[in-house]
Amino acid sequence: MPRAGLDPTAVVAAGAALADEVGLANLTMGLLAERVGVRTPSLYKHVDGQEDLNRRIAALALNEAADAVGGAVRGHAGRDALAAAARAFRAFVLQHPGRYAATIGIEPSGPDDPLATAGRRLLDSFTAVLRGYEIAETAETAEIAESDVDHALRTLRSLCHGFATLQSASAFQRSADIDESFDWLISFADRGLRAR
Repeated sequence: MPRAGLDPTAVVAAGAALADEVGLANLTMGLLAERVGVRTPSLYKHVDGQEDLNRRIAALALNEAADAVGGAVRGHAGRDALAAAARAFRAFVLQHPGRYAATIGIEPSGPDDPLATAGRRLLDSFTAVLRGYEIAETAETAEIAESDVDHALRTLRSLCHGFATLQSASAFQRSADIDESFDWLISFADRGLRAR
């Protein structure tokens, strides 16, 4: 019988918290079982194994990041929305490096996969930022505009992901203030989006 209060949601939440503490690469079913106070085989009543756990952590992380970014951009437009989204995303990655790492390189199994749904939510939050720029779909240029939106989303993701993961890994060793560098990145992205 499963331990009282332990269910798939609790197991995934505990796994995500542990991944943030020890790093995703160090997260094991045995370590998680120890954390939640059960024997390792008991976890298999709630998740199908390490791969399933990692996929569920990735979906959780994408939903949490979508909530953070979506909440941050609400009521903002243009550069203000861009800055709010970028800062919220960076803060999420810095606070949750293990669970965010679970989102990298993982593919949804189909359109109804919770991973796909969560990923769309995060992309929708960043797409809201683009509405403040002239990268918008119109009836006459739908094919071109859709492509531009894809390119803009990839650019924003690359900039925000790259900066946040490098900072999370303590890869910025120069003496310049990191927050000032991040503000520079936001200004750079803003100028690029306006020029497009």
